[in-house]
Amino acid sequence: MSSPDTEPQSLYAKREPIFPRRVKGNFRTLKWWLMAVTLGIYYITPWLRWDRGSNLPDQAVLIDMANRRFFFFMIEIWPHEFYFVAGLLIMAGLGLFLFTSAAGRVWCGYACPQTVWTDLFILVERWVEGDRNARIRLHRQGWDAEKIRKRAAKWSIWFLIGLATGGAWIFYFTDAPTLAVDLVTGNAHPIAYTTMLILTATTFAFGGFAREQMCIYACPWPRIQAAMMDEDTITIAYRDWRGEPRGKQNVEGNGDCIDCMACVNVCPMGIDIRDGQQLACITCGLCIDACNDTMDKIGKPRDLIGYLALTDEVRERAGQTPKSVWKHVFRPRTIMYTALWSAVGVALVVALFMRSPIDVSVTPVRNPLYVTLADGTIRNTYDIRLRNKSGMDKWYWITLTASSRFVVTLEGEEGAKVLVPANETYSQRVYVEAPPDSEGAHEERSDIRLWIANEDGTERVSHDTVFNGKDD
Repeated sequence: MSSPDTEPQSLYAKREPIFPRRVKGNFRTLKWWLMAVTLGIYYITPWLRWDRGSNLPDQAVLIDMANRRFFFFMIEIWPHEFYFVAGLLIMAGLGLFLFTSAAGRVWCGYACPQTVWTDLFILVERWVEGDRNARIRLHRQGWDAEKIRKRAAKWSIWFLIGLATGGAWIFYFTDAPTLAVDLVTGNAHPIAYTTMLILTATTFAFGGFAREQMCIYACPWPRIQAAMMDEDTITIAYRDWRGEPRGKQNVEGNGDCIDCMACVNVCPMGIDIRDGQQLACITCGLCIDACNDTMDKIGKPRDLIGYLALTDEVRERAGQTPKSVWKHVFRPRTIMYTALWSAVGVALVVALFMRSPIDVSVTPVRNPLYVTLADGTIRNTYDIRLRNKSGMDKWYWITLTASSRFVVTLEGEEGAKVLVPANETYSQRVYVEAPPDSEGAHEERSDIRLWIANEDGTERVSHDTVFNGKDD
């Protein structure tokens, strides 16, 4: 036991700020393009228009919480069709498994929102305060006029980015142009302002200050990814058999690594890839660009740091030719993930094209099971709910499968036809009657099928139920 005077050891390590150096190269260019594309999709999508007629919103992508619907261009998803959303989430998970098993944490390094917004915030930071050395000096100096001015400018831009991020998110839940006007004029709902404030604050904090801490401590994926990877997974590695021992090139026996620290200085996670695979590595490839630049300057072969599988490491150490990239990518594990991903996708597409524009639910009224009318006719009562999922009002006929045993009548309606407004659910009480001399009136249970069809018969849906009669 420790003595009472001994202070307990702290389990919390204060964050040391990381100041990544600017780098040029193929992977940095790829990250710029992906950042532009992903941010463009996020910010622009709510403003895309899609004509659905006068009865539906014309926003291409809209989560309509008030009416419990989701619009995606020509597709409309209703609450009872949530399995489409579940299927998309399953596909996203399988896709993440697939890419991780093939190439490690490429999602984390190139397309994760935390990575994308952190890249954008670092770009602003570098633009305002300068590159790595200038930012380190500014961090260490006291709060003078220069530091206050630069920090105020940087934080102001960060705040505007966070505000745009929160604003773009709420635009997905209502008509974007209308909401934008309401936000500016102060007429928007308090929930809209509250959501914007929360997302602005989280974007500002996560992208500006937490950064790599979110990837290391908050995100569970670094701890899960090991189950997705094996010895054929391509990930970033340091070829120590080429680089060691490190040092000056004019010293006999030294490897290709001159210990310039370029790979460390450009790393947004602040790690040294030469220490081997680490939980914090997001495989962004910036260390590869930095090292290749150094190798070019000293006249050494590129890819001292590069994408490499463990099986290739063994081959290269032995002086053998590594396997082709495609042999790493196409192997039983990735083929299985691809097959599962494709199967879910095909099932969703088939379900999408097979779904009916009419939804119907039929609930028999059980109290009583049947009623005997004055002339001996047996009547059963059913509550029917019709959902018209089209963008226009429609008339629907309610009929039974052709049979002389039963007659259909509607409560409060003349004939067997009802008008269902566009994108609404309509409730109707339906009576099914069996004449006293028919078989249905004297059978305890008869299977019947109700049909609902539009006027021209191009849209039809059926529902099977039971007719209760007298047990003679």
